[in-house]
Amino acid sequence: MYNISEWDHAFKLDPNKTITNEDLRRICMSGTDAIIVGGTDGVTFENVTDLQERIESYDVRCVLEVSDLEAIAPGFDAYFIPLVLNSGEKKWMIDVQHQAIREYADVINWEDMAAEGYCVLNPEAKVFKKTTCTLPSETDVVAYAQMAEHIFRLPVFYMEYSGTYGNPALVQSVASQLDKTTLVYGGGIRSKSQAQEMAAYADVIVVGDVIYDHLETALQTVEAVKSTKMKDGGPS
Repeated sequence: MYNISEWDHAFKLDPNKTITNEDLRRICMSGTDAIIVGGTDGVTFENVTDLQERIESYDVRCVLEVSDLEAIAPGFDAYFIPLVLNSGEKKWMIDVQHQAIREYADVINWEDMAAEGYCVLNPEAKVFKKTTCTLPSETDVVAYAQMAEHIFRLPVFYMEYSGTYGNPALVQSVASQLDKTTLVYGGGIRSKSQAQEMAAYADVIVVGDVIYDHLETALQTVEAVKSTKMKDGGPS
């Protein structure tokens, strides 16, 4: 059973990207709180389960962020279900989730599932285009966060900048509006200082692309985030 409110840091691994066994070992043994398996394109049942089997060799939580119904695999510690709040199509907010439940309800362990209120904030990102998002104003983003907590009662609100570094002031504004919903930040973290800056406001920092470009920097973000959380008064 997962509890994301106890996390500070997670790595996100794309099953459609290549990672060596040694690099994967270092990621899994880095002290991160979890490995999230997820991506936007090229995600298949085969590459998801291959990566899952490799991660299972290590004592680290492994979570599948569901982006394709055909790639849902059993055996993950938890399953994150994105609801893209700023999508222009109802499909990405409720329809694909409804289809998944119709097909898999008999085998779903509801205790291992968590819905994420997703707000995609990089108009150049693949996920922004795939889910036909519109770029919200800062006021809109705060309102989406308030909807996530007070209307939908979602456990997670995810600010996804997907490849570009976001606006710390906006993350701070969103954080000030959330109490029970966990604020997750992901996107563009390529240094310890950026990880620390976002960790001062978001509950959980997700680090992804830099794993494949500069592994040493990625590994340094674990301690950077956790030390920032301790300075702020303890783990989130």
